[in-house]
Amino acid sequence: MGRPPTVVYVEPVGLERNPFMRVSAEGTKSISPSRVPVSGCFLSWLVKASATLPISNMESSQPQQQQGPKKRGRKPKPKDEKEQLQQQQSAGKMKEGKKAQQPSVDEKYTQWKSLVPVLYDWLANHNLVWPSLSCRWGPQLEQATYKNRQRLYLSEQARPFRFMSWLLDASTDGSVPNTLVIANCEVVKPRVAAAEHISQFNEEARSPFVKKYKTLIHPGEVNRIRELPQNSKIVATHTDSPDVLIWDVEAQPNRHAVLGATLSRPDLILTGHQDNAEFALAMCPTEPYVISGGKDKSVVLWSIQDHISGGSIVKQNKPGEVNDKTAEGPSVGPRGIFCGHEDTVEDVAFCPSSAQEFCSVGDDSCLILWDARIGTGPTIKVEKAHDADLHCVDWNPHDDNLILTGSADNTVRMFDRRNLTSNGVGSPIYKFEGHRAAVLCVQWSPDKSSVFGSSAEDGLLNIWDYDKV
Repeated sequence: MGRPPTVVYVEPVGLERNPFMRVSAEGTKSISPSRVPVSGCFLSWLVKASATLPISNMESSQPQQQQGPKKRGRKPKPKDEKEQLQQQQSAGKMKEGKKAQQPSVDEKYTQWKSLVPVLYDWLANHNLVWPSLSCRWGPQLEQATYKNRQRLYLSEQARPFRFMSWLLDASTDGSVPNTLVIANCEVVKPRVAAAEHISQFNEEARSPFVKKYKTLIHPGEVNRIRELPQNSKIVATHTDSPDVLIWDVEAQPNRHAVLGATLSRPDLILTGHQDNAEFALAMCPTEPYVISGGKDKSVVLWSIQDHISGGSIVKQNKPGEVNDKTAEGPSVGPRGIFCGHEDTVEDVAFCPSSAQEFCSVGDDSCLILWDARIGTGPTIKVEKAHDADLHCVDWNPHDDNLILTGSADNTVRMFDRRNLTSNGVGSPIYKFEGHRAAVLCVQWSPDKSSVFGSSAEDGLLNIWDYDKV
């Protein structure tokens, strides 16, 4: 069996202590970027990174000086078949030797684990019973001298208890419900944690720094969690359905994830998609707006302004209206439906300074910018932003011109919206090549404009700083 599902919190060590360090399960090498092995989803800046971070491995997309013409030489003499066969056999043996020398995944993890006290100022590990498909920082709740207390949202994806089916009635499937967990996490400040503490980290243990505050029984898997910046009590979730679910986490009752537990009822249900919308979800930093993307190839915009009063969601039932939908929470129709993608929309992001501007990426390899004031068609459509499907996008909160994208082509790219295309295709200002599998998430640091993180199917979380180019 593999390692148990865990949530890992890390603080990378600053450049002044470990220059050019790459943090990975392979150990420490003098290359970049900084890497952190992760289990499950990308952690959204669980601990604020140090002010100075390792230099990233970036490839500028600016045109380079052309090299001179290749020197011409004689063609090599043809070799006889026996000599060619001997060379092929020796090459095969060399490849087998290299494969034998490469450590396994567990060996790489063990190497990384042994280096934890050297690599990080602080690390905490919290073992989960079930896999987590999404986790997200909430607001900071309290500041203290040596540590801060911060809200943390995470999900647990339950699996059926097939071996307990004989205990259950035939009408039940024997499943533990999916849950949305609201927790409080104590984040130790840099240079405070003792090396002895982080050297004793155990991936099978539960961290004393993570304390569960409340559990909601979620209808379906929690694929994405987003919090409303203007109101820390309101959270949106995506599951395998066309709807977006809105939760007032303070008003929701605490539930216990037991067999046969009834589902928690969302406070609002946002409708408008014609097919499942599973991942693309964002909340506006300036207004109570929500955007979502889905398999119907559309981006849908909602406003929940009219449903918030005094910091809480107010259920506004029409006189005499009683039905199942109203009992579960009022439904809210879209403010606009934006069409321009030719395949599934995988991720969306708001412009940090405007509630009317946002962007989206999808499986059509396109990055699209939208402006709700102009209409429901694309403002700018960047064809071939990557060489494969796009999985993620994020807009720099410190600089409205910079947008990050991640793709199945294993790269992260940075675009300047003042100059997005060249000869009809995407023209990024930088390409970041450090992953060995599809990039699933990118996110800018909330504290430093040049720093961002990326995570991928290779199990690594990379920290980059483009100022170091």
